[in-house]
Amino acid sequence: MPKFHDNFLLGRLKLRQLRLLTAIADEGTVLKGSQALNIAQPAATKSIKELEDALGVQLFDRSSRGVTPTDFGKVMIKHAKLILTQLRHAGEELQSLEEGLSGRVHVGTLLAASTSLLPRALARLREQRPGIAVTVAEGTIDRLMPALRTGDIDVVLGRLPEYREREGLAQEVLYLDTVSIMVREDHPLAQRAELTLADLVDQAWIMPPTQTSLRRQIDHAFRHEELEPPRDVIESVSILTNHALLRSTDMLAAMPHQVGIGQAGLVALPVTLEGANSRIGATTHANVEMSAAVRYFMGVIHEIAAEIRAEMEQDQEAAVDPRETRRQTR
Repeated sequence: MPKFHDNFLLGRLKLRQLRLLTAIADEGTVLKGSQALNIAQPAATKSIKELEDALGVQLFDRSSRGVTPTDFGKVMIKHAKLILTQLRHAGEELQSLEEGLSGRVHVGTLLAASTSLLPRALARLREQRPGIAVTVAEGTIDRLMPALRTGDIDVVLGRLPEYREREGLAQEVLYLDTVSIMVREDHPLAQRAELTLADLVDQAWIMPPTQTSLRRQIDHAFRHEELEPPRDVIESVSILTNHALLRSTDMLAAMPHQVGIGQAGLVALPVTLEGANSRIGATTHANVEMSAAVRYFMGVIHEIAAEIRAEMEQDQEAAVDPRETRRQTR
């Protein structure tokens, strides 16, 4: 029988050791990890040493600057976080049965979900289930997906990652969004009825980071027109920063259309980025069962996504029939 079989681990692991293991990994030192759990450092050091002796492997490399997980440690930390997440979900479901639906949802949001989908869902969730607490973390895929895999985040909303980033994850498309080039309302280019990408190459741009799939699509759109992508670029996924820059400068920004139209004082230029589009959706851990609170939250997300799809269809019909646009603006 292999050394690390089920009975071997079950007979040696204690929940307090798993909590300490993840705390030390998160904090970077035994001292800070022990302080996070309000236990004495000598007791924490002894507990980790007992765990290492029981497993017969070293979990951390120690130095004067702190501790670094070994390969064995990384595996144990990953599974410890998943175990603790599942126990947290169990506690939330028990609480929900006792008091009515409550609990906590940890949401990661990418730019594409931050201005419409998520805010509307949070507002409705608060109306329907004020007992559910929500924590929101904003970032990029490379920051949010690792937290999703370890259970620190329950769901990531926004532009769906590419295939190479899907292992162990479950994805659901909520709606499709185009990419628009946004500028301030009184931007000189906003007065022009016709524009091409060639007119925009030498402009100053706000772009998503180079490692994102959206940036690769934007660069491809320029190269499809036999143009080199813009060089005068600030890379940013901060909604507040991008909005402030667009309102106060002549910069351009390529962003999902739903994000752009949700920001006051901005308009879309009449230019098409060929092949640039966004599959907006939800990404969850494929092997972790959702808590009752997360399931309810996802139900609200589906409601809001359906409303956004209907609004997008109405906008498309209005673009085809100008009379509809006039009726809506009266």
